[in-house]
Amino acid sequence: MSGDYSWLAHFDLGLNWAVIIKWLPKLAQGAILTLELVAIAVIAGLLLAIPLGIARSSRRWYVSALPYAYIFFFRGTPLLVQLFLVYYGLAQFDAVRSSFMWPYLRDPFWCATATMTLHTAAYIAEILRGAIQAIPPGEIEAARALGMSKPKTLFYIVLPRASRIGLPAYSNEVILMLKASALASTVTLLELTGMARTIIARTYLPVEIFFAAGLFYLLMAYILVRGFKLLERWLRVDACQGR
Repeated sequence: MSGDYSWLAHFDLGLNWAVIIKWLPKLAQGAILTLELVAIAVIAGLLLAIPLGIARSSRRWYVSALPYAYIFFFRGTPLLVQLFLVYYGLAQFDAVRSSFMWPYLRDPFWCATATMTLHTAAYIAEILRGAIQAIPPGEIEAARALGMSKPKTLFYIVLPRASRIGLPAYSNEVILMLKASALASTVTLLELTGMARTIIARTYLPVEIFFAAGLFYLLMAYILVRGFKLLERWLRVDACQGR
């Protein structure tokens, strides 16, 4: 790509801006794949975390024991180790290679998505457990006094209140998963970091390319933060209006 980049002299940091601009479209492709990966993982992780968090908050040990073990494992081991176990480990079993899941498990995108989903579900479940336990007992007692059953209390009182309480922590988890998605490059996935490493192998300019990739991460994180801030503001208005 040719062009006049003299205006970039005002921002000269010793970087080759022409190379950065040339490879921006490829980095943008990697950023889109990163967003797809994170979006699927955090949404699927949230759906998985809801029953885990509810069970984890139970006072009955036989209900909370299995979710506790799941959460302990995924919070206690590095995401990179989990990713390698799924991508490289499952392929060692003949039963897995002959199953209907193999077309997905041999794909680095779905391996990374599944691993990130299981990983973030453990953290979101703990966020939900803490949010449920933070609900004032009087609200639940009032719902029961009005004759609401346990399922109705759960769906109309507990989960809506817990979602408001846990939303700031959930937004932090989404940002953390955005940054952790860079590990997917270790299984040959060309998300933003993987694309940056591929470009560096061709240009031998790691500083410029990683600088540009970092700007993409900052932009995506900023958009997510602003989006969650707007959602938090809307939920506060919603709560005040009693809807």
